[in-house]
Amino acid sequence: MTVLTMSAAEVSRFDTLKRLDRGEIRPVDAMALLGLQRSQLYRLLKRLRRDGAAGLVSRKRGRPSNRRFSDAFRDQVVGIVRERYADFGPTLACEYLAEQHGITLSRETLRQMLMAAGVWKAKVAKRARIHQSRYRRECRGELVQVDGSDHDWFEGRGPRCTLLVYIDDATSELMHLEMAESESAFSYMRATRSYLERHGKPVAFYSDKHSVFRNNNATADSDGMTHLGRALDKLGVEIICANSPQAKGRVERANGTLQDRLVKAMRLAGISSIDEANAFLPSYVAQHNARFACAPADPRDVHRPLAAHENVEAEMVWREERTVTASLALHYNKAMFILEPTPLTRSLARKRVHVCE
Repeated sequence: MTVLTMSAAEVSRFDTLKRLDRGEIRPVDAMALLGLQRSQLYRLLKRLRRDGAAGLVSRKRGRPSNRRFSDAFRDQVVGIVRERYADFGPTLACEYLAEQHGITLSRETLRQMLMAAGVWKAKVAKRARIHQSRYRRECRGELVQVDGSDHDWFEGRGPRCTLLVYIDDATSELMHLEMAESESAFSYMRATRSYLERHGKPVAFYSDKHSVFRNNNATADSDGMTHLGRALDKLGVEIICANSPQAKGRVERANGTLQDRLVKAMRLAGISSIDEANAFLPSYVAQHNARFACAPADPRDVHRPLAAHENVEAEMVWREERTVTASLALHYNKAMFILEPTPLTRSLARKRVHVCE
């Protein structure tokens, strides 16, 4: 026994043609309802009288599409992905197939090919979570989110290190990436100096409560500022510390994207050291921004240029106070420094001075 399955459109067509066959509506009305020409209408009516409802079911149903890729082509694509991009997602693999191999496919077509070949497994749909999103800032440079991502960026080919990420809140544009040995104050000072010299001063940096940005052990006799915070305050740049990772979600999501895409891009480029990575990052940033950055609500760029009297190199330092002894010596970092006896240094005896590293 054959079970006939008709689509909603075919059921509607069947009903209209039956009414026409019974003389309840005119041919011109049936043509308007079905969107058919007179010859098409009578051809379907003839099929209905001869074969019944089965005559209206599409004859293409159950057959391969005429636009289906050949088995040889599908095997070629799956073979390339299995050989070079086995751990790539369909979206990223699709981009590399187009860029490196001249094979243009839609993401969904490639996903279906890989699932059929057992190379990719469909992900379980996540339950939708209700949360209120924070609106983006309107202007470029109004708020720049900053974070460090510790990860095995070279997949064992080089040392584990940290990527310092600066992303604009208004545009999702990667403003600066820099690979460093660790998420230290000196690493952030070096990266922030590069940022300021290239883009100028943003209104504020938005970070977590890492000790580089916030003194979590501030006492009543101190201003509570870190070395980086003091330098940025001198330059007129505010630091805002988020209360949760979700609050700075833009940079957190960027970290996840970079841990997928950047890792694979560096693998294909054969990069295995921090110096090689930092030389590669500017070209990757341009490619990333071309794909993911968006236009701000307000086209103004509110970065401020560095003034002539602002010396970023002099400000981005580790600065501590010490006392010069009567014998023109001072202690710093487990070492004793003896100053040359000059008129300038003699005037510093028994005075507090700043030691900058």
